[in-house]
Amino acid sequence: MIENTVVEGSYAVAEAVKLCRPKVISAYPITPQTHIVEDLSQMVADGEIDCEYVVVESEFAAASVVMGASTAGVRTYTATTAQGLFLMYEVLYNIAGSRLPINMTCANRAPSAPISIWNDQQDSVAVRDAGWIQIYCEDSQEIHDFQPIAHKVGENPKIRLPVMTMMDGFILTHTYEPIKRMEQEEVDQFLPPYNPVVKLDCARPLTFGAFAMPDTYHEIRYMLNRAMMNSKGVLEDAFKEFGEVFGREYHPYFEEYRTEDADIILMTMGSLAGTIKDAVDRLRDDGEKVGLLKLRTARPWPTAELRKALDHASVVAVIEKDISLGHEGTISSDLKTAFHHHDGPLIHSFVAGLGGRDIRIADIKWTYEKAKSLREPVDGSIWVGLNHDIIPEVV
Repeated sequence: MIENTVVEGSYAVAEAVKLCRPKVISAYPITPQTHIVEDLSQMVADGEIDCEYVVVESEFAAASVVMGASTAGVRTYTATTAQGLFLMYEVLYNIAGSRLPINMTCANRAPSAPISIWNDQQDSVAVRDAGWIQIYCEDSQEIHDFQPIAHKVGENPKIRLPVMTMMDGFILTHTYEPIKRMEQEEVDQFLPPYNPVVKLDCARPLTFGAFAMPDTYHEIRYMLNRAMMNSKGVLEDAFKEFGEVFGREYHPYFEEYRTEDADIILMTMGSLAGTIKDAVDRLRDDGEKVGLLKLRTARPWPTAELRKALDHASVVAVIEKDISLGHEGTISSDLKTAFHHHDGPLIHSFVAGLGGRDIRIADIKWTYEKAKSLREPVDGSIWVGLNHDIIPEVV
């Protein structure tokens, strides 16, 4: 392990991908993902990775290339964001349905229109049902560490699912911070060479993406869902083994901060957790019983684990950078299912930071006070920091 080297978040991803020894990388550059694939293409050009880097004309093509390469039986990687992720949409389902363990980084960015290159999490949340394991990262250390975990979990012969790791665009991709860098021998110890269960082989012909009649499709989707549900045990084992090899321990589903006696728990994903931790400390100094639960794994959804972690709180305020238009924030919707037919806290959805709007400690304190005052359920989401001067009376 290389101690405390200051690197850009995008480089932290690229170096970790390099250490995983992929054989095919394909991507189309799109802000704010660009530095990741620039770094990787330079590493391939410089001979640092024994790998084919396939230059393509679109994100749809990039996803198709890594799908084909994974079908041929090699370790693959791609990265994208927002509109690029949406252009991949058809292929995302094909990859998962074909049980191909591709690793992809999504540098979270707000979707168009209007055009925004800044951060929120509407893009990855929109594809949460495509059959990809989804892991959200708070900082560059996590996005660095979770690359070999993504491969190890996805490539497990009992799982065989693609994995998407999320990092907040610009906030993490373009920020320099110190990380403990993994070394090749450590990664090799943790992540063995990819040995696919099935692959394209002239000596053993197989069909991928075959036509399924109604008498089989239903069962195929059942098996896909079962693999996603069963991936929980594999995630737990992989995170535990990572801690043993690298000395950095992570809970596979979430991280709790000062929640032991908390009456109100704030919940979020990604880099916003850092700001909320500071806000929690200040609120604690003022005598408030408040804590944070940072969701790490959004798919598979950790229903029982969240219920156990949150059942002692009276209120959970979910602060999320997404919105299911016409309904509420998607993470709060998912969380409510964990307490369906179970006694539990009031759950309120707070939508914040869309399109890169800064979320400051003052906003967190406002959210906390609002949640504290609401002792009855609220339909829909509460929007944080709205500027009503720019909202017309008729939208």
